[in-house]
Amino acid sequence: MISAFDLFKIGIGPSSSHTVGPMKAAAAFMLALDESQRSRLRRLQVTLLGSLAWTGRGHGTDKAVMLGLSGFSPETVDPDDAERRIGVIATATELVLKDRMTIHFDPVQDIVFNFDEPTPVHPNTLRFAALDQDGHELRAETWYSLGGGFVQREGETSSAAESSTEIPFDYRSAAELIEMCDRSGLSIAQVVLANETAFADEASVYDRLDRLVAVMFDCIDRGIRTDGQLPGGLKVKRRARSLHARLQASESRNVRHSIAAMDYASLYAIAVNEENAAGGRVVTAPTNGAAGVIPAVLRYYTDHCDGSSQDGVRIFLLTSAAVGGLCKMNASISGAEVGCQGEVGVACSMAAAGLTAALGGSSRQIENAAEIGMEHHLGMTCDPIGGLVQIPCIERNAFGAIKAINAASLALSGDGSHHVTLDQVIRTMRDTGADMQTKYKETSRGGLAVSVPDC
Repeated sequence: MISAFDLFKIGIGPSSSHTVGPMKAAAAFMLALDESQRSRLRRLQVTLLGSLAWTGRGHGTDKAVMLGLSGFSPETVDPDDAERRIGVIATATELVLKDRMTIHFDPVQDIVFNFDEPTPVHPNTLRFAALDQDGHELRAETWYSLGGGFVQREGETSSAAESSTEIPFDYRSAAELIEMCDRSGLSIAQVVLANETAFADEASVYDRLDRLVAVMFDCIDRGIRTDGQLPGGLKVKRRARSLHARLQASESRNVRHSIAAMDYASLYAIAVNEENAAGGRVVTAPTNGAAGVIPAVLRYYTDHCDGSSQDGVRIFLLTSAAVGGLCKMNASISGAEVGCQGEVGVACSMAAAGLTAALGGSSRQIENAAEIGMEHHLGMTCDPIGGLVQIPCIERNAFGAIKAINAASLALSGDGSHHVTLDQVIRTMRDTGADMQTKYKETSRGGLAVSVPDC
């Protein structure tokens, strides 16, 4: 089972695979050191390979690793204080570990960007080595950042909880999920909730869902309030605040050149992804690069759809989690593995399903909406200019949100019957990603990344 809370995680920008994942892996490596190893520890060395090397600087992977080695987690680290801490490490060339122990650490020497070594297991690979004063290896581990903040230590497959806890609905495909809904009389959201309550009581599940929504909406509001220039060298100016002002001005003059609700959905997505690009607090949904789609469509539901409710919001998230879980289980949500079709494409599919469910759609209408959302992102590359999650990523989230709303509308206008199934389109996404040239998968060596100067 892939939990809703595996897919939706509170963290910081700009990337779930390049920031959140490496920070978690670094912290886990430090926790794995035993007392004897810690007592002899004098140096740490980190090697970034594959996509983590090619776009690691633009995505802040080196910074994330330093924070993780220092004992910080993506969910609790203060994004406003993170840059200061990184500056202190670089200036002092030392790390203050979680137990207050201090060791020498020079980011220039001790974080290696290895562009040449192949990554046969996963394109987001990183290695950690703990060394004693003579340079002898005390412990070494290889980790994979699988996308969406998921990480895996080499040689491990699943957690003990995943292997020992029995869930009532163990579906592995959309077809199985719908069959279970038909047989049980439950909605998709109710099936997901039943699985979640195998691990926690219903009140706790709802509390965590409500917390996620609060962070999503706070991120939208912060993005709308904030202006200025995004970090990284592209000199991209934030637009959400000025877009919001123009929308409000148009409404006051009763200007009807566009559909206001859709304009607001675009605004919400841009606000989130500008916050993400600035390293702010976001909810991985299912990745950071696609973090604006689901909050935008969810805010569209609460602010622009008649009859919206807290129950509808929870139904939205639970249903979208089912679709995201199927995409991760049967394909990938990693841009470095399958391109942006696995990030914004999956987020659009999840949001389309969630909105359809919140608006009262049947299980087959929900599956139809998810299929439409994914189908029309097939083949989308991941080619960020300068290795930054800014161009085309920010606008791409706005388009993903609009497509999700349109997909839900189309699905709700029909009876749920359709020619292409969600399972078929997920398989196609997986196969398309496998066929896609590596340079188009989050390396910044193809597409827009080389067609447009980054400075």
